[in-house]
Amino acid sequence: MKEKVQSFGRFLSAMVMPNIGAFIAWGLLAALFISTGWLPNARLATLVNPILAFLLPTLIAVNGGRMVGGDRGGVAAAVATMGVIVSGLSFKADGSMSIQTTMLMGAMIMGPLAGWLVKKMDQAFEGHIKAGFEMLVNNFDLGILAMLLAIVGYYVFGPVMTAIMHALLAGATVLKNHGLLSLISIIVEPAKVLFLNNAINHGIFTPMGAAQVKEAGKSIFYMIEANPGPGTGVLLAYWLFAKDKTTKQSAPAALIVHLFGGIHEISFPYILMNPLLLLATISGSAAAMAYNSIFNLGLVSPASPGSIFAFVGMAPRGATLAVLLSIVIAAAVSFLIAAPIVRLSNPTKDLDEASNEMASRKAEAKGVQLEETAGADVDLSQLQHIVFACDAGMGSSAMGSGILKNKLKDAGLGDIEVTHASVSSVPPDAQLVVCHEDLAERARKSAPNARLVTITNFMTAPEYDEIVADIQVAKSGAEHVTVPIAEENKEEEKQNASEVLLKKNIILNGPEKTKEEVLKKMGKVLSDSGYSTERYTEALFEKEKVFNTAIGNEIAIPHGVETMRDEILSSGIAIFTYPEGIDWGDGQIVKLIIGVASVGDAHIDTLQKIAEICAPEGAVDNIVNNMNVDQIYDLFK
Repeated sequence: MKEKVQSFGRFLSAMVMPNIGAFIAWGLLAALFISTGWLPNARLATLVNPILAFLLPTLIAVNGGRMVGGDRGGVAAAVATMGVIVSGLSFKADGSMSIQTTMLMGAMIMGPLAGWLVKKMDQAFEGHIKAGFEMLVNNFDLGILAMLLAIVGYYVFGPVMTAIMHALLAGATVLKNHGLLSLISIIVEPAKVLFLNNAINHGIFTPMGAAQVKEAGKSIFYMIEANPGPGTGVLLAYWLFAKDKTTKQSAPAALIVHLFGGIHEISFPYILMNPLLLLATISGSAAAMAYNSIFNLGLVSPASPGSIFAFVGMAPRGATLAVLLSIVIAAAVSFLIAAPIVRLSNPTKDLDEASNEMASRKAEAKGVQLEETAGADVDLSQLQHIVFACDAGMGSSAMGSGILKNKLKDAGLGDIEVTHASVSSVPPDAQLVVCHEDLAERARKSAPNARLVTITNFMTAPEYDEIVADIQVAKSGAEHVTVPIAEENKEEEKQNASEVLLKKNIILNGPEKTKEEVLKKMGKVLSDSGYSTERYTEALFEKEKVFNTAIGNEIAIPHGVETMRDEILSSGIAIFTYPEGIDWGDGQIVKLIIGVASVGDAHIDTLQKIAEICAPEGAVDNIVNNMNVDQIYDLFK
C-alpha cells in the first residue's frame, strides 16, 4: 500500500512541479494587478482568470499525457482536457464567462488517461498501416480520439471533478471554521520525511489553493507544506545544543540552505537522527496554521521552493509582515520543543547514518533501488562541462552545482561549466554527471556513457573534492599518465589487460553484512579493474533474481545475466572472504564469494582450479580463516 501511494504521489507531483513557474507567474499577476493588488490595472487583470481556467490545467494535462503517451499523448491530453475545463465554466447571455470550478484536478486525471489511450491505440495499429498512409492515419486517429475524449470530459469527468472539488473545499472550510485546520500538520510533517510532501502539496493543496484564490484572492493551502519555520526551529536547536561536534558545525550551513534556499530535505537527516523531533515540526506547523486561520491569511500562489523569500513574496498586498510572522511562529514553537530534545537525549544514529536513511527513504519514494557507482572511463583532461542532476532539477541540484562550481574555481578550474538539470533531462552525451545515490539508475538511463558520481550528503560530500582532484590530475599534462607509478603498480596495470585474477581484487574479511552490499562492492571492483562497465552491478542483481548463485560448500559465484553480456569488457574475477558468513538466501550461508565477468572462456581454467581446490571438506574454511592475499593468489593463479 505504501509503495502504491508513493508511486501515485510521484506521478501527481511530476505533472505539476515542472509548471510551478507558470503558477508563480499567475500568482504575481493576481497579486499585482487585480483590484486589491499592489498595482491595480483592469486590463492586465483580465489575464488572471484565463490563465487559471485554461493555461494551468492544459500545462498539467500536456505534461501528464506526454509522460504516459509521448508527444501524441500530450496533444490528445490538451484537447481532452478542454472538455473538462469548459464544463467548469458558465456563460452569460452577453457571452462573458465565469469560472465555476478550477479544473486542475480534472487535468491530472484527463491528461494521463488520454496519454494511456493514445499509447494503447498506437500499439494496436502498429504494423497494420499500409505504407504511405502513416501520416494520414496517425493524424486522424489522434484527432478522433481527442475529440471523443473532449466530449466525455465535458459530460462525465467535468461534473464528477466539480463535485469532488466542492466536497474537498467544503471539508476544508468546516475544519477552518472549527479551528481544526492545524491538524493537517500531523499528516504533512511526517509525510515530508517520507518524501510524500510533493504529492500532498502539488497533488492536492495546489489545485485546492487555486480554487480558493479564485474566490478569495489568496489561499491558506499554499501555507501548509511550504512554511520553512518548522525545520528552521530544529536546525537552530542543533546549532545551539547539539552534543556531536560534526552535527553542531554542519547545522548552520544546513539552516541557511533550508531557510533561504527553500530545500527542506536538508533538514530531514537531522530529524531522522532523533524521530522525537517530529513533535517539534508538527507543533511548529500546527501553531502557524492556527495563527493563519485566526487572521485569515493566505498566499496568492504556491511558494516553491519553500524559502522565506518565496513564502513572503507570495503574500497578498498588505499582508507581508503577517505572513512573515507565520514563519517566525512556526520556527519559535519548533525550536522551543526541539531544544530540550536535542540537548537532553542521545540521537539514535549519527548524521551520516541519518543521511543514508534519508537517501533510502527518498529512493523508496521514487521507486528506485539504490546502487553504488564509481565512474566510467572518460577523458577528464578534456572535460568542459559537469551536470549536477536531481529529481526536478530545481532544488538540491542547483545548490550542489554551486558548491562544486566554487570548489573547481578555488582549484583553478573555473573554466569548467557546471550546470544543474532534472535527472530525466541530463544530456545523453554528458561526460560527467553528479547526482544523489537514489537517482543513479535514472541518471544512467539519461546518460549511459557518462562517468557517474553519486553522493548522499550534498552539503559536505567528500566526492566533490575527489572530483576536483581527479580533474587536476587529468589536466596536469597532455597525456593521462602524469603521475609517477611504482614499478609494482606498473606491472599490475600490465597484468590488468591479460590476467583474470589480480591481487588487488582479493579482499579478505570484508565489512559488508548483506548479500546486496556484497554485490554492490563486487560490481564496483570489477568495473574499477576494467573488467566491466558500471552497469554490470545491475546484471549481478538481475541474475540473483532468477537464480541463486550459491553453489554449496559455503561458496557463491555471482555473475551477470546473459542479456547484459555487452557490459563485460574483458574476463576477470574477484575473490572476497567473509569468515562470519553472508546470508545468500534460500538458507545458504557463504564465506567465499567469487565474482565473475566472462568474455569467452578466459575464466574457465581459474574456476576449474577453484572447484578442485574448494571441493575437499574444510578447504573453504582454511582459505577464509588461514590464508593471506599472496597465498590465495598463488593458490589460484
